[in-house]
Amino acid sequence: MKIIDFYGKRRIFYAISLTIFLIGLIMCFVDGVQLDIQFKGGSLLKYNYKGEINADKAADITSDIVNRVVSTQVTTDLATGEKRLVINIAGDYGLDVKDQEKLDTALKKEFPDAQLTLSESTMVEPFFGRKFLTNGIKAILLSAVLVVIYVWIRFRRIGGLSAGIMALVALFHDLVVVFVTCVVFHIPIGDSFVAVALTIIGYSINDTIVIYDRIRENAKKYPKESVETVTNLSITQSMTRSINTNLAVLISVSMIYILAFANSIESVQSFALPMAIGSISGCYSTICIAGPLWVAWKKHRETERKMH
Repeated sequence: MKIIDFYGKRRIFYAISLTIFLIGLIMCFVDGVQLDIQFKGGSLLKYNYKGEINADKAADITSDIVNRVVSTQVTTDLATGEKRLVINIAGDYGLDVKDQEKLDTALKKEFPDAQLTLSESTMVEPFFGRKFLTNGIKAILLSAVLVVIYVWIRFRRIGGLSAGIMALVALFHDLVVVFVTCVVFHIPIGDSFVAVALTIIGYSINDTIVIYDRIRENAKKYPKESVETVTNLSITQSMTRSINTNLAVLISVSMIYILAFANSIESVQSFALPMAIGSISGCYSTICIAGPLWVAWKKHRETERKMH
């Protein structure tokens, strides 16, 4: 088996990751970060309609009535052909019944031939939005800490704490990639983001643990080999398994996204697309980031010990 020098190519991998992070940072400044209604509070109204509707006009009417920032979107269910007007009303409070009735009347008056029918109304107070956001961040941080503790205990013989920290860095890399995906594709950060983040954490750390296991086995088998040689060998041996597993996940999630897109199921789309890209990132960070980082840390510690 030809051993791939992942450690020797580490600077290329780091450059790729930094480029992705830079793109995300630029997009944050250009387009901003959209928070879903669950995290920021406000109202979301969905109307089914027929014929044609001017979404900008609907936004202007809504903004005049509620005196708040409003965005609108027109979607079509490719399976049924049903058209839907989505009205997102930002703000620190929900939409009361009187304003909703007033808006309903105004829209039906402006578009009498559209046969507008309110199909869904979601309202979230900002207090609950902030609470959901805080709890979501806590869940992500707690899972990350537990991952470090688990890896620390399980891989004590190869430097468990350093292995756990580098696994955490790889997980952070994956979470940033998922975040950048949401920013670039204008997917609001909401409960779907938390669900994807927690799924990716569990999924990515599983791949990383497989490689650490192989490193531990090869360290016993080849005690005279350097840490970078053992790590490169272990990653090379595990690479095919990681790629095949992630490819299967990618195909499955991609099919879910295609079906959700065809049927205009936005909640599923906002989960499936970041999940698909996150699974690719998880495979990449496991193979190209976690191992080389761990080797770099071990070599740095060895250099320090020799100097003292």
